[in-house]
Order: sequence, then C-alpha cells, then structure tokens
Amino acid sequence: MKVVAFNGSARKGGNTAKLLSTALEELSAQGVETELVELAGQAPAGCIACYKCFKEKNSRCAVEKDSINDWLQKMIEADGILLGSPTYFADVSAGMKALIERCGMVSRANGDLFKRKLGAGVVAARRAGAYQVFNSLNAFFLIGQMIVVGSSYWNIGMGREPGEVAGDEEGMKTMRDLGRNMAWLLHRIKGE
Repeated sequence: MKVVAFNGSARKGGNTAKLLSTALEELSAQGVETELVELAGQAPAGCIACYKCFKEKNSRCAVEKDSINDWLQKMIEADGILLGSPTYFADVSAGMKALIERCGMVSRANGDLFKRKLGAGVVAARRAGAYQVFNSLNAFFLIGQMIVVGSSYWNIGMGREPGEVAGDEEGMKTMRDLGRNMAWLLHRIKGE
C-alpha cells in the first residue's frame, strides 16, 4: 500500500509540507509506504486543452517538458493521494491548479485512472479563504470517482511563516487523525 502526497506550495518544506508530513507519518506508522512530492521550483503549466490524451489514451499528458507524467505515474501506482496547497487569494496555488487540471484531464481521458483510490485535500492558511481551497482539492477527487477520507475537522492548518503551522494544535491533530483514518481505510479495503 502506498500514499503519495503533493505539496503545491511555492515554499519547499513550509507549512503545507508540515501538514502533509504529519499525515504521512501516521500512515507510515501504520505500515503504509509514503512519498512527499514538492512542486516548489518545478511547478507545471496548466492544461493547454489539446485533447491529445483523449486521442492517444496512453495515460500520459502530451506536454512532455515538465514532471507531470512522472507525477501522474506516481498517482497511478498509489492507493491514496494527498493534495496539499497553501491558500493563495482564496484558492489553490497555480502549481496545484496545473497539477489538478493536467492529471485530472489525463485520468478522465483514460477511464478515470484514479477511480476508487483514496484521496484527501490538505490546506495551509494564514487566516481565511481555506475552505474554498479545500473544496477545490476535493472536487478533483470527487470528479475522478475517488473515495474522500475525512478527519476530526476539516483538513486545514493555520500559520503564515514557515513552520508556524506546528503551533496550531487542532490543525496538527486533524492531520494525525487524517493519516490514521486513511491508513485504517486502506487496510480495510485491502482486506488486512
């Protein structure tokens, strides 16, 4: 069993990474293989609507000049996907939006590649706007026929400066609970 997490923040190792890592630590403690992918410094461009993925049906994006196809393969091979984004002007980061657009389009073009995988969105916010980000992330999972995993509260942590989110006790507990819930469901689905 494997869960891959994508950090859509422009800051490598910042608050979004801390939230995702906390959930991944719980998954790992439950015997689930985990991986964190940081988009910082390599954020892709959005979908160009060429529709070659619908024509080719090879589970790949036709745009080959970035890491999308590598990340897409990680999603295909994973049993669960975490998408994390900071709150930028009350929505996901541009890098996360591009990941959603392109991987989502390829998935739909190939019979919903992520169908019945587990998914959860994770949001870092300074103060407000986080719920719209949470909705944007979860919309990716829902249109792909994925199973959205919940937690003890919405998967949101508060903090502005890198590392500040660690002081959000409820946010950190929410991430730990998310990791435990996802691990529990993975074990049940796999019959363990």
